[in-house]
Amino acid sequence: MTTSLTLFRVLRDRNAALYLTALVVSGFGTSSLWLASGVWVKELTGSDGLAALCMLAMWAPTLAGPALGTLADRLPRRPLLIALDLGLAALLPALFAVGSPGRLWLLFTVLFLYGTAGVVHDAAGSALVTAAVGPELLGDFNGLRMAVTEGMKLVAPLTGAGLYTVYGGPAVACLDAATFVLAAGLCALLRVREERPARSGESWRRQTAEGVRHLWGHPLLRPLVRAGGTTMLLAALGSTTLYAVVDRLGHSPAYTGVLYAVQGAGSVAAGLLAGPALRRLGARRLAAAGIALTGAAVAARAVPWDPVAWACSAAGGLGLPCVLIAALTAVQRETPGPLLGRATATAHTLLFTPNVLGLALGAGLVELAGPALLLPLYGLALLLTALPLAQRAESASRTAARSPSDANPA
Repeated sequence: MTTSLTLFRVLRDRNAALYLTALVVSGFGTSSLWLASGVWVKELTGSDGLAALCMLAMWAPTLAGPALGTLADRLPRRPLLIALDLGLAALLPALFAVGSPGRLWLLFTVLFLYGTAGVVHDAAGSALVTAAVGPELLGDFNGLRMAVTEGMKLVAPLTGAGLYTVYGGPAVACLDAATFVLAAGLCALLRVREERPARSGESWRRQTAEGVRHLWGHPLLRPLVRAGGTTMLLAALGSTTLYAVVDRLGHSPAYTGVLYAVQGAGSVAAGLLAGPALRRLGARRLAAAGIALTGAAVAARAVPWDPVAWACSAAGGLGLPCVLIAALTAVQRETPGPLLGRATATAHTLLFTPNVLGLALGAGLVELAGPALLLPLYGLALLLTALPLAQRAESASRTAARSPSDANPA
């Protein structure tokens, strides 16, 4: 099936189209606020460190993903998503009170609550998608979601920056609040039959542990999520060398914007191709191919030549989303509905926390050694990460190719 036909199939499905539109709308607002909040703090304080804390405030709740995901399994998912969207819309106008450095605590508090709601929203949304979208469309939906999300990152930050420049931070907060109201309305239009979550009587800790055990004990999910987390760590380490790479190319730091745009284009392509590739290759092979492509791109970035840098950015943008799409689609397909919120949130924690750690560690390593040494090492480590997945996929294919009589020859 061609990519265009796959895209048509997803958009023709009413629930898929509605929920995808809701994600695009709210994602536009989130990306706008993401950039504007850092600029806001920088202008008020002049501090790069405090500006960087904006991203930390939004990402920190991911560490509590397994516990927060339990909430998505205790409540009906569609009403929960609507409540979260409307709650964030009501919260964001509080940023009108941020007019001086002494009020920055309010901005960081809002961003932290924003990130917390985002963890629950992602978990509940992933679970709701399995009920709203047919299982045969899950891979295509997740790929298309990645494509539009990455495409939005090419547009929304510029919108947020322009709006901030003309009208200030509160205007960006209003834009984001409006997108959440619209997203809540779109979610309300979904036609989904949800089973009311059963009351097990178990403690929050037991329920959280149950989701973690399912994910880590599953023979397909554990290697996929573990390889995905390792990939995110190594890719983050590689990304910390970007300014050094640009310097070796002889360009100003602003040239990083060109490389980010090329990477974003690769990620959009990955999202469009991932669904058909997932059906053809399976989760393990697609993840292994994505990791290997990312590894080759990271290693080749050590070559100080513009065309190579562009090709590496495009290849990295193409490879890395494949790993995430393969892992998260497998979680949706291999997890029972009552556990899906906890399992999804746990997967997000294991996949994305290494990204934060890699950024922190890589910032120190790049001061000790240059990209010519570090990037080939990171690339080699990524290729070694892909190898076990490829071997398992090959072994599984050989086993699947045998007939039942092979085990009991006549």
